[in-house]
Amino acid sequence: MWTEKMGNVVRGAVAFVPSERCQRFLVGDLKEMPLDRTLDLSSRQLRRLPIRASAFNELIKLYLSDNHLSNLPPELQNLQKLQLLALDFNCFEELPLVVCSLVQLNILYLGNNRLYRLPKELQQLTELKTLWLETNCFTKFPQVICELPNIKTLHLGYNQVCSLPTELERLEELRSIWLAGNLLNDFPPVLLKMHYLEVIDVDRNRIRQFPSLTSLRGLKLVIYDHNPCVNAPMVADGVRRVGRWADSFDDEEDEGDGKVAKAGVKAQESLEENE
Repeated sequence: MWTEKMGNVVRGAVAFVPSERCQRFLVGDLKEMPLDRTLDLSSRQLRRLPIRASAFNELIKLYLSDNHLSNLPPELQNLQKLQLLALDFNCFEELPLVVCSLVQLNILYLGNNRLYRLPKELQQLTELKTLWLETNCFTKFPQVICELPNIKTLHLGYNQVCSLPTELERLEELRSIWLAGNLLNDFPPVLLKMHYLEVIDVDRNRIRQFPSLTSLRGLKLVIYDHNPCVNAPMVADGVRRVGRWADSFDDEEDEGDGKVAKAGVKAQESLEENE
């Protein structure tokens, strides 16, 4: 344990030194393209991305999670075959525009940063299917998301969003929307028009009354726990509810179901990455 802590201290100190030797200490030599075309530089105390990583233009997956990154080099645009980019648990206040040039991206992890807006250039990522934005600083729903025609899964939990735009209805491929831990006072009306949605998570908001969701023909799961609501949302047969005043069977298992639902998010994440 003591050795591990000392190693982290040394890495943290080295991360401030921009020399090539110090960068090699943090990430290794990066001489050859990984055989599986996946590069994992997570948890390396990085404050800048080594330029050498941008030379692997056959990369499909790049993990940069849990570092101290706040920007990215323009050379990243060389990775035109990249399909997955993980930038979660970093220090980004704005999304670097170079990310928007990676037009083959399917999955983009941006959770646990300091983002408060997204650039309009994000709409260039027309192949994007999964977008994680949980635990950032959004006070408004990023309108540019409505310009992503193939988005299937959107995670926007634990921000400060109060409402959803009507334009969200355009996203006909959207199947799962995760909005836990925001500031929604009402169930977003636009969701009632999105009959193709399968999962709606509005856990831990401020919703006092739920409308009927029986018209949402594709719905499979609705999570509405930890709201000051006076009723449970009505749903069609076969739809699972997690929250207060759910069916008697559900009531006994609410807390467990909540955990199962959250675990399902992680399972989904794993499946998406392995597709």
